[in-house]
Amino acid sequence: MTQAFSRAGIDQRAACFPLEWYLEQRGWRDRMAAFEAQAQALLLEAGRAALAEAQIEGANIDAVVCVSTTGVSTPSLDSYLIEPLGLRPDVSRTPIFGLGCAGGVNGLSRASDLARALAAAQGAATVLLLVVELCTLTFRPQDDSKANLIGAALFGDGAAAMVLRSGDGPQEGAKARQLGGYDHIFPASHDIMGWTIEEDGFGVLFSRDIPKLVENSLPPVFERFLDRFGLAPGALRGAIAHPGGAKVLEAYRRALPFNADTYAESEDMLRRHGNTSAVTVLSVLKQVLATGERSGLQAMMALGPGFSAGFGLLDFGDAA
Repeated sequence: MTQAFSRAGIDQRAACFPLEWYLEQRGWRDRMAAFEAQAQALLLEAGRAALAEAQIEGANIDAVVCVSTTGVSTPSLDSYLIEPLGLRPDVSRTPIFGLGCAGGVNGLSRASDLARALAAAQGAATVLLLVVELCTLTFRPQDDSKANLIGAALFGDGAAAMVLRSGDGPQEGAKARQLGGYDHIFPASHDIMGWTIEEDGFGVLFSRDIPKLVENSLPPVFERFLDRFGLAPGALRGAIAHPGGAKVLEAYRRALPFNADTYAESEDMLRRHGNTSAVTVLSVLKQVLATGERSGLQAMMALGPGFSAGFGLLDFGDAA
């Protein structure tokens, strides 16, 4: 167990509860009650920050896309945030479950697709993307499997939010454009990554073959992503990658044609926050945007259950 933590490449992580909470036996009821309360609180904080940064009132949001895979809530989490965020009662809601670590990339793609579709119908549209993952809730103290221990070494909790605009009028404050996404599911791979449903919560499913699969199978899929947009590999100046773990980052470096600096922010985010599933890649994107050092076309990418890969194409313009 000690080796799993020392090899993870993580200095610190955030968790919603003190360590003692996770060492107690807990069932589905306790875990999902904890998920609902803590996820709502994190999303409310992230949503308010995103609206303030975009300088927009909640009443001007046309649609909400809410992504999470680490807990179950019905009504969906977004419904609890309508009044606190000042959203309209008729705001369009799209909750998304099951995308895992790919949820940040694919959620951004779905939110962008929705913004473009609404703008085509009504002239302009503003969409709020909300993502929250409480990965630490998957730790089950009685489970001595290697996957559970690796999850304990990697996982952290967090939330992210982003405002997307499409349509007529100036896009003031926009730092990048999302041009589209691409999803891929590898055949016969459902046992590679995901959750198992146990009596007391989600069980962690990780295959030791993930880094090898990334190195060997991701390049041709990445080429198909580029083909979708009519791009040659040299057209991209960099990537925003979800750092699933230190070994996955190394596999990215070997598999895809970018210089080592491309993955610096991903490595830094993993070290400072651990793997927060779908949230992490959006945190990496936020850090990249804050530096203002990227320009041109950039790829977003993440891996998830299925076994799947999610890609997004971003245009940072000529700012750098």
